[in-house]
Amino acid sequence: MSLQIKEIIRVAENVLREAGDADYKTDAEMLLSYVIKYDAKKIFMNWAKEINDDHAERYFELVQRRAEGTPTQYLTNSQGFMGMSLYVDENVLIPRPETEHLVNEAMNYLLDNRSAKNVLDLGTGSGAVAISLAKKIPHLKITASDIRREALSVAESNAERLGVKNQIKFVESDVFSGFKTGFGGSKWDVIVSNPPYIKSAVIPMLQREISEHEPLVALDGGPDGLDVIRRIINGAPTFLRKTGAVFFEIGYDQAQNVSYLFRENGSYVRVSVTPDISGKDRVISARMK
Repeated sequence: MSLQIKEIIRVAENVLREAGDADYKTDAEMLLSYVIKYDAKKIFMNWAKEINDDHAERYFELVQRRAEGTPTQYLTNSQGFMGMSLYVDENVLIPRPETEHLVNEAMNYLLDNRSAKNVLDLGTGSGAVAISLAKKIPHLKITASDIRREALSVAESNAERLGVKNQIKFVESDVFSGFKTGFGGSKWDVIVSNPPYIKSAVIPMLQREISEHEPLVALDGGPDGLDVIRRIINGAPTFLRKTGAVFFEIGYDQAQNVSYLFRENGSYVRVSVTPDISGKDRVISARMK
């Protein structure tokens, strides 16, 4: 006998709640919406509609995977970011609301400095930052790089689907290794990055959705969490124009240490830290001296 929407959601909620899913109600609804192609309003308006057996079987397969720790975003291959729907899978980090703050800070700078047109997004992942900037500021020319070809494929697909692929060049690179220096080398007005910044020892203690499913290379910042940030700070002066700027997303407790790295390098001035909506330090920026 087929189950009604309200019945199948109730069963799924119980399974997810018992598995420790703090967002069991939302996840149960999102997974059903994905399977039957109904939005939240249509689900509510068809509360008594019966679900066919094929849909029910597929739904409970996904519910079981969610109960075992797979993030809902990877099951539905979708994550909202800056008003867009991005394709995501286990090759890329799931974009977080905190990273929207990074986009906004870089965007404000670029809008205030209209001559700054060339942007490098280091560690682009799903392409969230690069695509957001391209859509908000159409005159930008953006280079988006990542160490993983699999991640770049996801980012390129997102850029094409969202209509900004012509604004973005995708490059496989480990930080700056894929770019030339010196005469004829690349020069950018802005470098923006959401780098891996979690301490290696902390990663096993994170939620299993993160530690067991999201790409380690996009999370692990080394013993102090600053390995990649340190490399970018030290390498950026070679690739930035004299009036260039750098923007990072950072951990809530890293502002002091990253500020020190900027000042120790000697190539930067006007180091600035801005908090996210919860009041935690989230974005740090600096200008070339």
